[in-house]
Amino acid sequence: MRRSRRARLAAALLPLAALTACGGEPAGASAGPGSTTRFSENGVTVTLSVSDWRGSKGTLTAVFTPEAEGFHLYSTDLPPTGIEGVGRPTTVAVGGALEAQGPLRASARVRSIRVPGVDSPVPVYPDGPVTTTLAVSAPGNGGATVVLGYASCSTRDGCTIPVSDRAVHLRVTDAGPTFAAS
Repeated sequence: MRRSRRARLAAALLPLAALTACGGEPAGASAGPGSTTRFSENGVTVTLSVSDWRGSKGTLTAVFTPEAEGFHLYSTDLPPTGIEGVGRPTTVAVGGALEAQGPLRASARVRSIRVPGVDSPVPVYPDGPVTTTLAVSAPGNGGATVVLGYASCSTRDGCTIPVSDRAVHLRVTDAGPTFAAS
C-alpha cells in the first residue's frame, strides 16, 4: 500500500519535531532521523550527531557541555594518563562499520593551567562547552560504535570522575548512520 505524499512528509518530520521539542538541534539536512543522541554522565552532557552524510562519508560531531558553571574539559592532546596523573583527554573514536578519516578536531583553543601539586602545566579548554568533529566513512553497512572519554574540572571545585570508554551504538545503512535507542 502506498502512503500519500503528505503522510510520508509528516512521518519524516515527526522525529525532527520531537527532537526540537526536547531542545535538540537537527544534525544537518542530509542526515536522517536518529542522527542525534544525547546523554549525561559525571557532570557532562554529551550530544552526538552525524551530519553532511553523502555517499558513505560524513561528520561525527560531539558537543561536551559541563553541567556546572566554571568547569572545563581536558584537551584532546592530553596524554592518556594525564599530566603527572592529573586529567584525562577528551576522546572520540569509532569502530565497527565506521572508520575515522582523520584526526579529532576541537573548536576551542587550548590553554594551560597550573594545578596544585603538579609541576607541569595542564592543557585544557576554556570553561563551558567544547565541540569536536571527526570525519568518518562507512565502507559497508552494519553496527558501529562511538567510544568517548572525557573529564571535567574546575580550578575552584575540583574534578569530576573521568568517563572512559563510554560506548554509543549506531546502525549504518545505505541511508547513513542512526543512533540506537538508549
